[in-house]
This record gives sequence, structure tokens and C-alpha cells, in this order.
Amino acid sequence: MAGKRAKRKGYRGENELVHILREYGIPVERVPLSGASEFQKGDLVLFNVLTAEVKRRKDGFKKLYKWLEDRNLVFLRADRKDWIVAMDIEFFIMLLRRYEAIEHPTAS
Repeated sequence: MAGKRAKRKGYRGENELVHILREYGIPVERVPLSGASEFQKGDLVLFNVLTAEVKRRKDGFKKLYKWLEDRNLVFLRADRKDWIVAMDIEFFIMLLRRYEAIEHPTAS
């Protein structure tokens, strides 16, 4: 059944990302029954405030990866939609660490 396969693939992607972010000390939780309820939007919650959607495709993002080569960010906007930003996970983690250091500096 294609629906079950897609759900399992989505769960694996969410779980993989949770493990990666936790390895870097980023507080992250999976949203229970993500996509199946109106209770909480998104698949993941970072720092108890940031919601994230996780998408995996076999090759649906080829152009996006090409655009990211030798760049930090790609800004995207469809007609009559808001701007979105894509970035490499390492750059994202670096930004989060800098943000965390500014918001919660450690006492010396």
C-alpha cells in the first residue's frame, strides 16, 4: 500500500532528523501523529517554539540542491505565496548555535 510506505518514509525522515539535531545539542521533539491532527502543526518542534515540516522525495529536489551548490541560502517564492528559505543543515545548525549563544550567553 503506497500510503503506508509514504508514512513510514516520512517517519524515518523525521526520526533521522531528530537524531542529527540532538547530536548537535539542539532540543527537538517529534509531533505525535504529525499530519493526522489539528492539535499541533508541523512534524518537529525545536526549542519548544519553532515548528518544522519534514519532506523527503526520491529526486524531487534536484534543482534545489543544484541552486545550493556553493551558496548558503536559497530564497524561493511561488506566485502569490510567501518567501521561504532553504539551506544546508550544517549552516542551519551554525545559525541556531549563534542564536542560542546570543539569547542565552553562558556566565564566564
